Amino acid sequence: MGRFWSFLFLLVPVLGVAVFLWALLDLWPMQGHWLPENINDHGHVIDQLFMFILYLTGIIFVGTGGVLFWFMWKYDAAQNREPVKFTHGSHTLEVVWSILPAAALLFIAIYQMNAWADAKMRRPLDSLGPDGIEGTADDVYKPPLCEVTGRQFEWRIRYAGEDGIIGTADDLHVVNDLHLPVNEEVVVQITSMDVLHSFFLPNVRIKQDVVPGMKQFVWFKPNKQGTYDIVCAELCGWGHYKMRGRMVVESRDKFDAWIKNAYSEQERSEYIVSAGGSDE
Repeated sequence: MGRFWSFLFLLVPVLGVAVFLWALLDLWPMQGHWLPENINDHGHVIDQLFMFILYLTGIIFVGTGGVLFWFMWKYDAAQNREPVKFTHGSHTLEVVWSILPAAALLFIAIYQMNAWADAKMRRPLDSLGPDGIEGTADDVYKPPLCEVTGRQFEWRIRYAGEDGIIGTADDLHVVNDLHLPVNEEVVVQITSMDVLHSFFLPNVRIKQDVVPGMKQFVWFKPNKQGTYDIVCAELCGWGHYKMRGRMVVESRDKFDAWIKNAYSEQERSEYIVSAGGSDE
């Protein structure tokens, strides 16, 4: 019976690899269970890092599963007739299996430094400083196109009005409806009104915790028109499951027309409210 269990443990890496390949090849009925389509010019860096870590940990996963199977098979009590041997452990082995994981983690940390800098530190610039060298204090950062605020349980979005400044009286306010122009570098300012949220745009490989009291920025360049999901990837309360919006990527002309129409609708609604009547 002991060797029967060894085969069951062997199925863990075998089935694990099989399911990953099944989803990766997008075969029935696993269609749509792998990474969503990437529509960000910079998203391939995140995908490459993800696949590298997946392959590295996958090899370790299969290797340790194979070693576990071999030990269970070789030293099955019902089949093994060798006398029992007692050991107090091996200092050499303990050092080796401490150094190898540490070295692997250190390698991953160094390997991903450029991806981290691109996604979290190298915010797009509008212009360089007088010295013409990027990364100096005189550089002018690209202003955010809009501000997204997480609130239980919705995404509140505001665009700058005619003054071009976010946070003034003429801002355009929408909820769960983020519109962006295609093929343009976009900077989004994100904040939280109440608790910890996580602003997640799967199709542009952006996921950033939104911390109350902090003003943060994310940036990307969408390259395909369409409608995509905005979700919260942090458990933020009883209504977390419904904290979902949409991201619409469209041409610059359609984006400008949407802004103009949405702004007109907002002014009309404000006029109706101030007049204390209806639009009839």
